[in-house]
Amino acid sequence: MLINDTTLRDGEQAPYVAFNTEEKLSIARGLVACGADELEIGIPAMGTKEKEDIKELLSLGLDVQMMTWNRAKMSDLDASLECGIKAVDLSIPISDILIDIKFNGNKTLMLKELERVILAAKSEGLYVCIGGEDSSRGSLEFMKEVLLLGSELGADRFRYCDTVGIMTPTRIYEDVKALTSLNLLEIEMHTHNDFGLANANALSGIDAGAKSINTTVIGLGERAGNASFEQISMSLKHLYGQKRSCDAFEMRNLALAVANAAGINLSPSAPIIGTHIFSHESGVHADGMMKNGSAYEPFDASEVGCIREFPIGKHSGTGTILYHLQNLGIQVEKHTLQNLLPKIREIVTSRKRVLDEVELLTLYKESLCL
Repeated sequence: MLINDTTLRDGEQAPYVAFNTEEKLSIARGLVACGADELEIGIPAMGTKEKEDIKELLSLGLDVQMMTWNRAKMSDLDASLECGIKAVDLSIPISDILIDIKFNGNKTLMLKELERVILAAKSEGLYVCIGGEDSSRGSLEFMKEVLLLGSELGADRFRYCDTVGIMTPTRIYEDVKALTSLNLLEIEMHTHNDFGLANANALSGIDAGAKSINTTVIGLGERAGNASFEQISMSLKHLYGQKRSCDAFEMRNLALAVANAAGINLSPSAPIIGTHIFSHESGVHADGMMKNGSAYEPFDASEVGCIREFPIGKHSGTGTILYHLQNLGIQVEKHTLQNLLPKIREIVTSRKRVLDEVELLTLYKESLCL
């Protein structure tokens, strides 16, 4: 199973987002450090500056395949070849609605152009992925026709795109299973998050035999975004048991770098890299975590550069109070701390903010004087 990350293409297509060259280079290095297998790095047809950035990314010499996105047009392919790229995605619409918009409904014309561009790309020794735009709203029979044509022409992969995020895991499994059973081209999943199902749909495609998933860091992308690089990476490692070569500790740093470059804030409860997802306030959960670090966490916080915390809040129990007092060098019997809980709950509920250790110490000392 491969991750072909498209943060530098589809991620940057998110509205209000624009990466400069240095940001692109930093993101590319971070993605490779965190285990991305392939990178989609831009759209050469956009013009001179985009081509210059692509050449800069290629010059890094990173040990991954780098790919560009292209319409299935000779002019787009020529722009990619000018950059020195060795792999291309050649995109065509699959659904009738987009074929009507882009080719006036003429599938024959579209497929002839696709054939011409694939043959030219293969003659240059390129790795070719056929990007099936809007696959999920298209005909399965037409997709099979495209795969057969691609296979005959020497293409290497077909990208199944849930372009507007309308699929469910069950439906996408059925589609992808039908395509993988043909044994014509490897299938890559490209899923969007309009209904919050991008990750689930991508993994369902893997279950159906797909070999690759497009991701973006923090799920950045058009509308609601794409499948998340960090979430898919850790899912493949922990849920699918894949031995992925990555520096997962850098995952959060990469997420912060992309968020900063995109001008957005990360949610503290974001899966994998959120600052609060390893915080345990509930008394029952905190007590369990203090006894066994696997009680209420699926993986250790340190794996993604985070820390485990036990905030002193409305739902804290005496175990959390004892934990913090011991951090301050105070030894006390746990059962004597019960009378502090109502006051803590009152303070936190009133001001909407947990206590820090200094405030807890003050409260504890006040209780001794009562």
